[in-house]
Amino acid sequence: MLLEAERILGNNLTNAIDISKKALVAERVRTSGNSQVCELPTFGNQFCLSTITVEMQTVQKLVSEIAPTDLPILVVGESGTGKEMVALQIHELSRHRQLPFVKLSCTAFGTESFQAQLRDFENGLDAKNGNSAGTLFFDEVSELDSNCQRRFLHLLPEGNGLKTNQPLASRIVSCTARDLESEVHSGRFRSELFYRLNGVCLRLPPLRKRKEDIPLLAQFFLNKYSQLFHREKVSLSERTLGLLVHYSWPGNIRELENVIKKIVALENEELAVSDLSARPTPLAPIGTTLTTCSLKAAARAASQHAERELILQTLTRTHWNRKRAAEALQISYKSFLYKLKQIRVPESEEV
Repeated sequence: MLLEAERILGNNLTNAIDISKKALVAERVRTSGNSQVCELPTFGNQFCLSTITVEMQTVQKLVSEIAPTDLPILVVGESGTGKEMVALQIHELSRHRQLPFVKLSCTAFGTESFQAQLRDFENGLDAKNGNSAGTLFFDEVSELDSNCQRRFLHLLPEGNGLKTNQPLASRIVSCTARDLESEVHSGRFRSELFYRLNGVCLRLPPLRKRKEDIPLLAQFFLNKYSQLFHREKVSLSERTLGLLVHYSWPGNIRELENVIKKIVALENEELAVSDLSARPTPLAPIGTTLTTCSLKAAARAASQHAERELILQTLTRTHWNRKRAAEALQISYKSFLYKLKQIRVPESEEV
């Protein structure tokens, strides 16, 4: 049961889902062309980065460190992994948080419309609404054509951070679901623009690689939509929770949110997840079977699996230099050696 999840996962979960009614503020959006000027809600943005996975904790630490700066940020992740929510969190932690967060959807832009939008926001000013733009969020920046890329590049600061004499003075956060480095190598994306946007790169893992967070996310969305739909709070059955933990989530957090929304709206758990249970799941259950897996075992197994993958990736990246890997993971060398024994790295690999 998800109430049991709160007890098991401790303060991290409790703090994440302890949302007062005052925080439930509807998002108000003014649309201007292909941009959205958002008066930000406080509901849910902080939770987006509350996690028990090592990879997302690293993202959380980076966000807290870079948000107060003016460095351009590139957020990379599959569709539905929460790129926009991370951008919102960066804005809320920045010195521009009192100014609007403006989302520009790059998929909708032709050259003329894109240039018109940029003219509105040159020098950080929204000419139509008379407001300063604190953060400009370019959604799916990889979709810009070559002409739009050239125009965008012309307006960006040449150095790190913002300068008051630059044509575009707002904080720039961009996101993409594509591998922009591959797009650069293939000639579809300008290398100069890539390096300007990629001041700091945040890579969000897909939900299938952060399964231990699924109980937290599920409880959060249950609370959210119970309040929004004025329904009694519900707790998921062990069978449904097991299904959620072991499903592969190709649509990531967005898909999980839609499933939980359906559960609350229909007030029929079995019906809401019927199509989910009918889909083939390419990922095998971790550690134990669905029918015998407890929430505690599922969370522990998923956490161990994610931790092993991250350690092995770090070792590969550091050419199996264990001291460098420990530094990269920000743990002591002694703790790192203990982790290696825990994840049972073969002796032949510990060289």
